[in-house]
Amino acid sequence: MRVLPPATDGPLLAWLMAALAPTPRTRVKQLLRFGQVTVNGVAVTRFDHTLRAGDRVAIAPARPDPAGEAFRRAGIRVVHRDDHLIAIDKPAGLLSVATAGEKRDTAFVRLGACLAAERAGRPFVVHRLDRETSGLLLFARSAAVRDQFHAAWGGVTKTYLAVVEGEPTPAAGVVRNFLTEGKDLRVRPSAGRRQGSKEAVTRYRVVTAREGLALVEVELETGRKHQIRVHLAGLGCPVVGDAGYGARTDPAGRLGLHAWRLAFHHPATGQRVELESPLPDALRLV
Repeated sequence: MRVLPPATDGPLLAWLMAALAPTPRTRVKQLLRFGQVTVNGVAVTRFDHTLRAGDRVAIAPARPDPAGEAFRRAGIRVVHRDDHLIAIDKPAGLLSVATAGEKRDTAFVRLGACLAAERAGRPFVVHRLDRETSGLLLFARSAAVRDQFHAAWGGVTKTYLAVVEGEPTPAAGVVRNFLTEGKDLRVRPSAGRRQGSKEAVTRYRVVTAREGLALVEVELETGRKHQIRVHLAGLGCPVVGDAGYGARTDPAGRLGLHAWRLAFHHPATGQRVELESPLPDALRLV
C-alpha cells in the first residue's frame, strides 16, 4: 500500500495527477477504474470524487484480474471501456451476434460472459460486423446508451481497410448506388431505386498498391449489408478472399476486410472519442 501526502480540497483525479506526476493520465485513470485508489480506507473509482483537506489517499497493489483472464481466454481484446460503452477487437471468423445457425459462440455471448465474471452488467448491441470481417465492434453498457447510439449512428465515422485484387481507378472517389438483397442472400447493386433497395454511399482511397493488390481505405456514409464488398467488386477490385463477390485469390486465408477506426461523440460526456484497431498481420500483404 502506497500512502500519498494528505489531500487538499478539490476533485480526486486532478489531485492524483499532481501527486503522482509524472505518471501518465491514462495510468492514473486505470488505478481509479480498477479500484486501487482508496480515500480514508475506502476504494473510490469516480474521477470527480471531491477530496477534503486532510483526506488520506493511498494506492493499493494491483488485485488479481480474473475478468481480464476471462477476456484473454475468450480471445477478445478490449480497445476501450468505461461505464457507458465497451469496444472490442473482433477476430475474423467470429459472429457478432447470434444467427439461426449459431447462437452460442458469438462476440456478444463471449463479451457477456466476461462481464458476468466480474458482475459488471451485460452488453447491448450497437452495430454488427460480418463474420469474416475483423476489427472494432462497439457495445453499449445500457439500453439507454444503445438507443442513443442508434439514434445518432449516422454521425459516427466508420473507416475500414480492405485488401483488394487490382487497383481501383480512379485512386479515390465515391461510389453511390442502390443495393438489394436477394432471396439467395446475395446483395446486388443497381443505378436506380428498386423495390426493397436501399441507397448506399462509400468513399474510398488507395493507400498503397503493388504486385496486383491494393490496400484501400474505405469510409461509410451508409451501413448496408455487404456494402463495401459489393462496391469494391463493382470497381473491378473485389476484396481478397471474397469469392462470393468475384475474388479469384485468397492470399490471407480470410476475407481481406478490417474495421479500422471508429470516431464519435461520447454519449455521456459529449467528448470526441477516436478508436483504432491495427491491421492484422494476415492482411499486411501490400
